[in-house]
Amino acid sequence: MKFYLSLLLSLLLCSTALAQKDNLQAGGFYIGQAPADSRVFYRGESLPLTADNRFLIGFGRAAKAQQQLKLVDRAGQETSLSLQLQPRSYKIEKLEGINKKKLAPSPEALLRIKQENSLAQAARQTLSTLTGFSEDFIWPLTGRISGVYGSQRILNGEPRSPHYGLDIAAPEGSPIVAPAGGIVRLTHSDMFFAGKTLIIDHGYGLYSSFLHLSKILVEVGEPIEQGETIALVGASGRVTGPHLDWQIRWRGARLDPALWVPEMPRQ
Repeated sequence: MKFYLSLLLSLLLCSTALAQKDNLQAGGFYIGQAPADSRVFYRGESLPLTADNRFLIGFGRAAKAQQQLKLVDRAGQETSLSLQLQPRSYKIEKLEGINKKKLAPSPEALLRIKQENSLAQAARQTLSTLTGFSEDFIWPLTGRISGVYGSQRILNGEPRSPHYGLDIAAPEGSPIVAPAGGIVRLTHSDMFFAGKTLIIDHGYGLYSSFLHLSKILVEVGEPIEQGETIALVGASGRVTGPHLDWQIRWRGARLDPALWVPEMPRQ
């Protein structure tokens, strides 16, 4: 009985005190801490733990309201833990009368897009033990928010892919800093949609992508510290003006960058 109560207390602490910044919602994340000598499973997979037994989970845009974790102790006893995500709505914009030719990339462009997506996906395959994910993230750039996570356009009645990043408008050449520590996994000089692109690994499956840059100031394999200048704002790729499109992924799930940072500082 004493062991059971101890385990229950550990689970209660894990489910309340270690849910960071009230981010239990679609697009958000959860950082928990498991009892010593235990394992944590999510969607049937064992989650890697830090030296002090912390773990990270991210929730995509369309994540279900209830998420389940399973904890297995040293004796093999299993305990379930439920995480309840708060409901969330997204900005939807409907536009009609758009020229269809402008909506469909050419076959050559589609092939290029597929190849570039494969490069980016490969760059995010490493499951490193870096701990930048656990830092208090800072804004990579301050400026006007010109696009939000989860928003979607319906063009001529057809839903387009949602916007999975956070757009920050700023003059071309403005410095962009690392929101957290990590290692550079990809730099690309000219992606079809994203233009100059940079991807940083923050550890435990968490990655930041920085799109539409004018200049990249770091190299693949280079370790990065929080606050270090990594790139300059640009208007490369398919854009209408200079801005940073900052995106975050956790093991394939696209997360909302706004949920990782405090309120934007006043300009």
